[in-house]
Amino acid sequence: MLPIAFHPLYKHPLPEGHRFPMLKYELLPQQLLYEGTAAEADFYAPGMPDMQHILAVHDKIYVDDLLNLTLDPRAVRKIGFPLSAELVERELRIAQGTIWGCHQALQTGIAFNIAGGTHHAYSTHGEAFCLLNDQAIAAQYLLDNNLAKKILIVDLDVHQGNGTAEIFTNNNAVFTFSMHGKTNYPFKKELSDLDIALPDNTGDNEYLAILKETLPKLVESHKPDFIFYLSGVDILATDKLGKLGCTVNGCKQREEIVLSLCHKPGIPVQCSMGGGYSPDIKVIIEAHANTYRVARDIY
Repeated sequence: MLPIAFHPLYKHPLPEGHRFPMLKYELLPQQLLYEGTAAEADFYAPGMPDMQHILAVHDKIYVDDLLNLTLDPRAVRKIGFPLSAELVERELRIAQGTIWGCHQALQTGIAFNIAGGTHHAYSTHGEAFCLLNDQAIAAQYLLDNNLAKKILIVDLDVHQGNGTAEIFTNNNAVFTFSMHGKTNYPFKKELSDLDIALPDNTGDNEYLAILKETLPKLVESHKPDFIFYLSGVDILATDKLGKLGCTVNGCKQREEIVLSLCHKPGIPVQCSMGGGYSPDIKVIIEAHANTYRVARDIY
């Protein structure tokens, strides 16, 4: 069984320029069901979260402005989406889906959020299509409820997890690791506990070698009892917003490295999908579906 949070609210219409990035959230569950990687019983449509879990990470003034749709226009432009009640509800449900996934991962070893990976959301503002930081919210939830004591966030999106780094700057219970494109957004990076900035066009061999060298050492030295994995597929050479040079097969090997490393010692892992913006939607779906296929084979 692969517990998967899925958000049907992504079917709400968006302005034309923002429709394509959302399409994968509808198509990916269909593909997983069609090929038998997942069954209907694996999917869960999350409700709304308890606001105290959101406010444990995000500033109350910022959250109130989101809920009341009173965010300053400049702040809305930084987010990149027109602010609407539907958009805010999506983000709240995404956060709840990741919290739910934590409970599932504690039982089954692994859980997924079809959406999520909103790592550009800071404690006091959103940016780059991210309003609320789902994995940061869920990590703090685990700590506050004594469900984990030492957390490792593995962010392998092509963009640095700047919001996540800011949120956990002074939290020794959460170790933030981001491996990303050096010249990719954000152009002003925050300081994660460990940042590896890769040069443009880094391909499979170099990417995977660095990951194999780095991640096992982090797990060994920090001994996390829970891992969050942001499995963005915008590391592909075909990605419109990324500058790395990995292939779909290389991306799949990345998943094998990360998930095997979680599975072998029995560390629960919650996976959020993150970015993926290749021009061909079939490439995006194939790369994301591989994460679930690898998990099915390992778990």
